[in-house]
Amino acid sequence: MAVAGRLSGPEFLRYPDPATELEVIRLTDPAFASGMTAPDLRQFGRRSDTLLYWSERFGPGRQAFQLDLKSGESHQLTEVSALDPRSLALSSDEKSFYFFDGPALHESSLSNLRTRQLFRLEGAATRTGLTLAADGSVLFAENTPGSGARIQRINKAGASSILSSDQPIDSLSVRPRQAQLFYRTGDAVWLAGLDGSGRRQLKLEPGKTGEALWTQSGATLLYLHIPDDPSQLITLREHDPATGADRQIAKTTQFESVAPNTDSSVFVGASRSRASAYVLILLRVTRRELTICEHRASDPRMVQPIFSPDSQSVVFASDRHGKPALYRVRIEKFVEQTNVEGS
Repeated sequence: MAVAGRLSGPEFLRYPDPATELEVIRLTDPAFASGMTAPDLRQFGRRSDTLLYWSERFGPGRQAFQLDLKSGESHQLTEVSALDPRSLALSSDEKSFYFFDGPALHESSLSNLRTRQLFRLEGAATRTGLTLAADGSVLFAENTPGSGARIQRINKAGASSILSSDQPIDSLSVRPRQAQLFYRTGDAVWLAGLDGSGRRQLKLEPGKTGEALWTQSGATLLYLHIPDDPSQLITLREHDPATGADRQIAKTTQFESVAPNTDSSVFVGASRSRASAYVLILLRVTRRELTICEHRASDPRMVQPIFSPDSQSVVFASDRHGKPALYRVRIEKFVEQTNVEGS
């Protein structure tokens, strides 16, 4: 039986990357599966010294853990039966975290692990996405077969439905420093206020839209544009909701996923190419990529690399050594440290 609060010792393993010779640190043991939450959710501590993640360390179920990136110790945070690993999210003050256990949304204190239920889906309803607003409210999409979808907002006043859609909503994300969020229905991307007002469709580049997420300033929406012709390169684009301007930042080495650093001067991506299964950084100013290490994951969708808040390291997931595990690469030689005070 898993026991919340249990500590497990360091599992770090260091090795030189075969492609670049940069030191890679495997953070978790590939004898059991571990992974990260959705890339737009807060998972690092502000000082880049802790990481919220999930693991089957004490299996068979998945539980939430917090990793001390200095000591290597992992602190088990939950003891639940049906954790959704993509719903793990640190609160803005880093005093608690949120997660879905089956149909139930919970908040748990990091100091004493006391947990309270905030909301529960009923009947045949299913949930997609989870995102946090600056005021501490939690938003997610509730999809009901035959009845469409609606976005629920949970705060101290209770639960409220802020908008509805005839089509299923597959993802959503609150806009940093703005009382807005974007959400997706099929191939369409929409912007709306946190009260559901002012809903409008964003006019992104025609074609297929891959991963999309806000810059940390909230000024623009980043997204991967996937051409219909597979021989053409996937591009990283940027959309400004204020002006409607939509421009290409750079072509990519077929990025499967992408994430910006704190000031959006550098981006990290995982290539979907089997011949070049790399984690790369892309410099905005030069539009050039730099390979930092191999990922060699059996499915590039699991890699999901992200920057630490100080932009000095990248963490990603891969099953190259067995089951999915977490890896870290220091990149201070290539990327300047960013100031995250007040982020």
